[in-house]
Amino acid sequence: MITLYGSLDSGNCYKPRLLAAKLGLPFRHVEVNSRDGSTRTAEFLAKNPNGKVPLMELDDGRLLSESNAMLFYLGEGTRFLPADRYERAVVCQWLFFEQYSHEPYIAVRRALIRYPERKALATPERMAETLATGNRALGVMETQLAKTPFIAGEAMSLADIALFAYTQDADYAGYDLGRFPAVAAWLERVRAEPGHVPLEWTPTGS
Repeated sequence: MITLYGSLDSGNCYKPRLLAAKLGLPFRHVEVNSRDGSTRTAEFLAKNPNGKVPLMELDDGRLLSESNAMLFYLGEGTRFLPADRYERAVVCQWLFFEQYSHEPYIAVRRALIRYPERKALATPERMAETLATGNRALGVMETQLAKTPFIAGEAMSLADIALFAYTQDADYAGYDLGRFPAVAAWLERVRAEPGHVPLEWTPTGS
């Protein structure tokens, strides 16, 4: 059985759990996070020298880090990853967008608000910057979702799972989703898809 090491309040750790739930794939969740030092133990660093979660361990002991790489692995051969060469590249385009133009601002702003130990980093300048750049990313999504029901086209894909993880908390992070009606409607479409589970979900027995 696959083991997913991660933190239940992390959007990046949520991504592979959400995809596994939608695919009905059994897995074991092991809670590990940076706040209690468990990502810096010798045991964990032996598995992932980068000292970050999520981390996926396969049945045969092989390891895979980085949330979007895990989505690609789990999504291979499923409806969430198109067979067409161009359509697959479009999904990858949005996965890169999520990591470079979305997560560094929306997820970071959420963390600055959510975790008391990061309060010193939440300077007015930093909060203003993450608000502006996060709104820019939401604007890019709004433009796309005004044209197609899902991020990469007509059907839900890995791109939607990647971008849903932190966009669902954008209002908590101080972004006004009333400015982005297509994004707000998309969030509801993703939640309505079969097999959807919330951020804090883990399989029974984890």
